[in-house]
Amino acid sequence: MNYKNFKRKIYLEDKPRAQAREEILAAFRLTPEKEEISTITSLGRVTAEPIFARVSMPHYHASAMDGIAVIAENTYTAHEQNPLRLKRGEEFCYVDTGNAIPSPFNAVIMIEHVDCPDEETIEIIEPATPWQHIRPIGEDVVQEEMLFPQGHIIRPADLGVLLAGQQTVIPVAKKPVVTIIPTGNELVEANAELAPGQIIEFNGSVFAGFIKDWGGEPNLLPIVKDEPEKIKEVLLEAAETSDIIVINAGSSAGSKDYTVHIIGEIGEVFTHGVAARPGKPVILGKINGKIVVGVPGYPVSAYLALEWFVRPLICKYLQIPEPKRQTVTVKLGRRIVSSMGAEDFVRMNIGYVNGQFVANPLTRAAGVTMSYVRADGLLIVPANIIGYEQGELAEVELLRPLEEIKQAIVFCGSHDLTIDLLSSRLKQVRTDMKIVSSHVGSMAGIMAIRKGEAHVAGIHLLDPSTKEYNISYINKLLAGQDVVLFPFLKRKQGWILPKGNPLGIESAADLARVNANYVNRQKGAGTRILFDLLLEEGCLTPEDITGYDREMFSHLAVAAEVNGDAHGAGLGIYPAAKAMDLDFVPVADEEYDLLMTRGFYESESGKLLMAIIQSAQFKEQVEKIGGYQVVENAEPKCLGVEV
Repeated sequence: MNYKNFKRKIYLEDKPRAQAREEILAAFRLTPEKEEISTITSLGRVTAEPIFARVSMPHYHASAMDGIAVIAENTYTAHEQNPLRLKRGEEFCYVDTGNAIPSPFNAVIMIEHVDCPDEETIEIIEPATPWQHIRPIGEDVVQEEMLFPQGHIIRPADLGVLLAGQQTVIPVAKKPVVTIIPTGNELVEANAELAPGQIIEFNGSVFAGFIKDWGGEPNLLPIVKDEPEKIKEVLLEAAETSDIIVINAGSSAGSKDYTVHIIGEIGEVFTHGVAARPGKPVILGKINGKIVVGVPGYPVSAYLALEWFVRPLICKYLQIPEPKRQTVTVKLGRRIVSSMGAEDFVRMNIGYVNGQFVANPLTRAAGVTMSYVRADGLLIVPANIIGYEQGELAEVELLRPLEEIKQAIVFCGSHDLTIDLLSSRLKQVRTDMKIVSSHVGSMAGIMAIRKGEAHVAGIHLLDPSTKEYNISYINKLLAGQDVVLFPFLKRKQGWILPKGNPLGIESAADLARVNANYVNRQKGAGTRILFDLLLEEGCLTPEDITGYDREMFSHLAVAAEVNGDAHGAGLGIYPAAKAMDLDFVPVADEEYDLLMTRGFYESESGKLLMAIIQSAQFKEQVEKIGGYQVVENAEPKCLGVEV
């Protein structure tokens, strides 16, 4: 092709920026790849799949204080008027913070509360309670707990959690390779002796910084002269080695702006020109299956175009949400004039004066780099208005470290392992959403819905009188509130026991008979209510059960405690026992339902959550765990509970 014969060509179109963005995202069809890397080098990387802890932290009962380890029951007679003396080795041993608690000791007394008559004897005046100042197994991280979902960006503190969970190698999304091609006869390196008409090439380094910050792998090429055949050669090479291509300059309508013609010859052009200022002369196309973005030579135009069209591609590849800037409502200190038909991106200085944010525009020239560097924010003037008058209020995007906007579904209530799966699946379907869960028990979950502190609560409360789950509690505690009870799971509750069930536990009576070390759930948990019913049916009291007051806040935590004690026992769900390779003796089939307001149930987020729950893929994942069955064709059990 004879590029010399090209006539100067005006933009193919004045396409709306949002439309151009959606078209290029739809055309970006690369399958994300993953790679495994050392955890210690994973800072800032994006998890490619959910990551689970291999071990609990701590994995033993650890002293939380410097002091002495004792048998709590042997200290009950201690009083300031009746000091108790204990012998070293037989009745106590010294421990420091973090030390393992040797058997048979089950409590720690702070060294400040101990008197030492001699090296082998101590004296105390206050009794200890069982498990005081002892960190239980899994207090921080529980074995098989999901540490991070897919699409999580690793932070410094996350490294500690991963290593503590013995995850030394983790799967992460491969960084998309973005090749940057600076073009122009006028461009020189920064260390060159400058002559009139020469421009230092710095855009490429800025682009590389943005791309690295967004999670990509920049590949900055040497300057390419305005020679069509050379530009064509470099573009074709980049299409073989890159995931995304950025070519700088040559995107306008000048006599040497060849880029759009070359892309059209060897590939496809989607867009040449968007309705935005600065940043209008953008080229969007595709070469051999790879997206190519041609950005203007003017720095501010180029930076904005890069953010509009390259950042979304990187985020799509990594399967993470695109960052959103914080905004603030400002009072405009000057009139802002714009033209209909194109968005205007105005760099603003912002001040806080007399309790009011006031903003003033900086220069709007596309080539003034410092106006972007000095700007506090961007005022985006929509294409359908002609500007703002002085004194009007307007919303401005802040040019500060970007803070990701999280559209979190807040989950509260009873713990269940499937909530982690649900969160992971939600993250796959909507990269900007996830579930934030708090395991506080069924009763607390109901109260959270009542007070408007959660979107969804998982509950499994058995009414001892009716043997019906959940309905009576909702009628009593949420009378008059418009709520939905959605049937979610049928699951098995049973005794979680050491491998081989060495104590032969089949019932609550057996717990008392063999004096097992029972691990209970917290007050208000559905499992705790079930256990209390089993005690009542067995004519037992809490005093008959060793460890009744020892509470854990999840099924996995109970299983972790049992896993570390040959005389341990707990009540919980089958998957928790399976995760720790423990024995499980079924006790009851129960209903685990999801409680929410009608407003959330009918919202976009609520409908999405229900759709995921009822999807075949999610049901298959849940039922593979064992001990679960997702309710088929579930319908709300109660809507608009009346007083």
